[in-house]
Amino acid sequence: MKHLSLLTDLYELTMMQGYFKTGTNETVIFDAFYRTNPSNGGYAVCAGLEQIIEYINELHFSEEDISYLRGIGIFDDDFLEYLSSFRFSGDIYAIPEGTVIFPREPLIKVIAPIMEAQLIETAILNILNHQSLIATKAARVCYAANGDNVMEFGLRRSQGPDAGIYGARAAIIGGCCGTSNVLCGKMFDVPVKGTHAHSWIMSFSDEYTAFKKYADLYPSACILLVDTYDTLKSGIPNAIRIFTEMREAGIPLTFYGIRMDSGDLAYLSKIARKMLDEAGFSDAVISASNDLDEYLIENLKAQGAKITSWGVGTNLITSKDCPAFGGVYKLAAIQDENGTFVPKIKLSENTEKVTNPGNKTIYRIYEKDSHKIKADLICLADETFDTTKKLRLFDSLETWKRTTLPGGTYLMRELLIKVFEKGKCIYHSPKVMDIQKYCEEEKNTLWNETKRFANPHEVYVDLSDELFDMKRKILNEFSSVFIDYSF
Repeated sequence: MKHLSLLTDLYELTMMQGYFKTGTNETVIFDAFYRTNPSNGGYAVCAGLEQIIEYINELHFSEEDISYLRGIGIFDDDFLEYLSSFRFSGDIYAIPEGTVIFPREPLIKVIAPIMEAQLIETAILNILNHQSLIATKAARVCYAANGDNVMEFGLRRSQGPDAGIYGARAAIIGGCCGTSNVLCGKMFDVPVKGTHAHSWIMSFSDEYTAFKKYADLYPSACILLVDTYDTLKSGIPNAIRIFTEMREAGIPLTFYGIRMDSGDLAYLSKIARKMLDEAGFSDAVISASNDLDEYLIENLKAQGAKITSWGVGTNLITSKDCPAFGGVYKLAAIQDENGTFVPKIKLSENTEKVTNPGNKTIYRIYEKDSHKIKADLICLADETFDTTKKLRLFDSLETWKRTTLPGGTYLMRELLIKVFEKGKCIYHSPKVMDIQKYCEEEKNTLWNETKRFANPHEVYVDLSDELFDMKRKILNEFSSVFIDYSF
């Protein structure tokens, strides 16, 4: 990653200077979380932690940075001197990449002096929001593909180089088998895949010659684009001719087939499958692209399309139907002179925007027999639970919605792990392909009802009794002081 210390909103720095000038630098807790699942889905996938770690590790202000800030004209020399030796010194907890996540639960918890915690807000949200969004979109697309390979082909339509690189990384985490992005492949050791464009066909005197030259060059990865001129009358017959010649020449047909990028993909794939099978190429891949997303893939599957591999570009790399993740970063507690964290809360007329106060952690609750997710429980960091005893769960907003899990019927796993301790990274990020494997395991803990696109089943994120009581007490205190319903 590039040097990103100035990747922040100006008001983070003006607040920092304000804290510096007023001698305010108490240790605080900030939570990063989101409020709504993308695309009205039932879950999201967490991604971007490796880049957040890199950002924190490299966080410092160079002489050039200081000079630029001085030139803005609003920062004093003593504050700039402080920035010149700045290093992050706090603790950070995070949910590992590839974990399925739900609204309102802390994905990242920062415990640090307030100047430090404030500074890193923008970069954390920028990285977390983008990669989690694309990883979630990829997971949805792969679910629609129902076990077929999905390739990420979106670089040319991404919002700039960084979005293309890190979006492709996130897409791999979400389930894509590879990417067309060569730089991403190099940076993260992930598979790179691709075929050829229509221009390859058009650059030769005829379609057959173009196919022949390509097959000669890439016999072990011979996927031929068949829709340049006429898919059924020209493209597929010429592809079959090439495959026949390869077989007759004794060239192993290890990975071969056709790709379609236009037309009625359901109809064309059915005819293509019939033509290939009748020619003796029943194992030939039929790949499709052309503005695909999870909804179109699901629809094509429902129509009986014979497509076995999908190239998804624009709609994946931009998450076109839901272009923002909506993560936020809110103050949750301030440490007093005795070392005790005093809970803080943000009020709002919108109930969903009232924050959860205090030093918190998250436990995931699984049904013991199926190992499927039952609920997530946000609780205070020092709370402990005995899974041999019954556990009461209730919706913190609609408190009449409640259930009791009998002891011995459920399992619990704490989701937040410590990533930084006193400014030092103590966590080693796995390789992207290992994160993908973990993500597949995570998605398997979801009920199918949660994965569906229309009206998915909601996984409840509940509050523990202690946290709920704390929140209610604080709200009652505020309401008695500030809220006036008189007109």
